[in-house]
Amino acid sequence: MIKHLVPIIMLTISNVFMTFAWYGHLRHKSAALGVVILVSWGIAFFEYCFQVPANRFGHEVYNAAQLKTIQEIITLIVFSVFSVLYLKEEFRWNYLVGFIFIIFAAFFIFKKW
Repeated sequence: MIKHLVPIIMLTISNVFMTFAWYGHLRHKSAALGVVILVSWGIAFFEYCFQVPANRFGHEVYNAAQLKTIQEIITLIVFSVFSVLYLKEEFRWNYLVGFIFIIFAAFFIFKKW
């Protein structure tokens, strides 16, 4: 069971770094673009330090399509929390509906047919 959780935990940590690298600068719009790019690259380094091993370890228990689906769901959850708590943006009902459709997609990818 732990082999199934390790990649999920690592992908979650990776996604936190990724979200800050990609979107964290939106609260600092006065910062120079060059500085923002360099800082984002620095943050993204840590994303890759978790993402690459997560996929390597994860591929022992999940196939590539399952890994990508897990990663996308984690990304949506992390981004939703980030956008509400860090960017102070509203989470709307239509976002939830869209995410539910993605969960249905996950069902079809993980279902043993």
